[in-house]
Amino acid sequence: MSESVPERPRANFVAALNVRRNAIRGFAFSLLFTAAVLAVFVVLPGTRQPTPYYVALGFVLSTALGAVATTVLTLFSAYRLAKETDLE
Repeated sequence: MSESVPERPRANFVAALNVRRNAIRGFAFSLLFTAAVLAVFVVLPGTRQPTPYYVALGFVLSTALGAVATTVLTLFSAYRLAKETDLE
């Protein structure tokens, strides 16, 4: 009995779902969104609070939103892949 088992199943799975591309897009979106939020709520109105607080909050917003965006994009990729597989 010969089974066709991929040599690197996790790597093939990640490649099929385009995780790297989704991560780049998700974190690019999160950086742009974070810059817009900081510009609208911190830079434009002016602030008297210390800057490190806003840098830390920007980092948290960027990483959290990047992770969520990457997850959502990867779920869409998985859905499309499942639909393609069903059609075959």
